[in-house]
Amino acid sequence: MSPSTLPTLPAPHEAPQTAPPAPRPPDSASDPATGPAPVSAPSPPLTVARLRRLFLELVKFGVVGGSGVAVNLVVFNLLLHGMSSGPMTATVLASCVAMGTNYLGFRFFAYRDRASRTKRQIALFFAFSGIGVAMESLLFYGAYHGAGMSGPLGSNIAKALSIVLASAFRFLVYRTWVFQHDARHDARRH
Repeated sequence: MSPSTLPTLPAPHEAPQTAPPAPRPPDSASDPATGPAPVSAPSPPLTVARLRRLFLELVKFGVVGGSGVAVNLVVFNLLLHGMSSGPMTATVLASCVAMGTNYLGFRFFAYRDRASRTKRQIALFFAFSGIGVAMESLLFYGAYHGAGMSGPLGSNIAKALSIVLASAFRFLVYRTWVFQHDARHDARRH
């Protein structure tokens, strides 16, 4: 062996040489075998157009809901004060009548641009509306019997408050699950 081919040892005061770092595995984004890495799209920013659509949706929901409140209160007063029905009977029946008129308003006015009428949509509407009627009835019961809002004015205030509180639930579930937004429909419009 010649002196140039002999390995050199480090001097005692020198640090030993380290092996070069191992190559990093390629990122999946740059690996031609696996293709680009999936990139999750950030949620779209709240644009003026989206705010406008949400505002119009709230207005339409309010129009249908307002007419439903009117139907609910008229039927409630007719049953409770006009026909001397019991307060819980009056509130449940009035809510059910309003539920039927609300379905027509939501289906053909407020959410007519959403998914077409299906058995699933109808079933979801009436299932969530039934939950809304139960919520409204429990709230009314608490105000009518628990808070003593049993006179003609008090019963109407109790009924109106129960409707408003249950309507927040209804708005969320109707727009989220019953009358779902169809992105394909928007893509065709633009």
